[in-house]
Amino acid sequence: MLRYQGAPPLVCCARHSKKEDLKILLAFITSLCGSLANSQKIDSISFHLYTDSLKKGVHNYINVDGKTSDGRWLPLTSKEIAFSASAGNFERNDLVLPADFAEEKVTIKAILKSTPSVWKQTVIWIKKKPDNEILPTQDDVLNKNSSPSRKRRRH
Repeated sequence: MLRYQGAPPLVCCARHSKKEDLKILLAFITSLCGSLANSQKIDSISFHLYTDSLKKGVHNYINVDGKTSDGRWLPLTSKEIAFSASAGNFERNDLVLPADFAEEKVTIKAILKSTPSVWKQTVIWIKKKPDNEILPTQDDVLNKNSSPSRKRRRH
């Protein structure tokens, strides 16, 4: 009858003991994790806003990107950034201002949670003009595209 004796021994090299093999493996894993962590380290953050003003009564997405030590930009969310604002409430990356908001501007601050010394602050103005633009209907768009195009005749 065969009995299970446990996992086979870890063998890296015949000249090393199990303890030395584990030390080598641990050193390898540690260096691998360290190099991965360094390549993803955020050196600075920036606001890359999709608009030049905030609207009242809607979700305003606040886009913050982090620049890594190797020069790449990564999008950041409220998991990595602590948001605060002089008015309104944050829901994840969205700043929600009340519909009756009366101020002209809002100051927003973003702090990198893993490194609180890395932060940015910006002022964003509130949109004053109402959104009353009338967009073309589907029929308007289709009729415009189906009308014959006029070509110029050369004489």
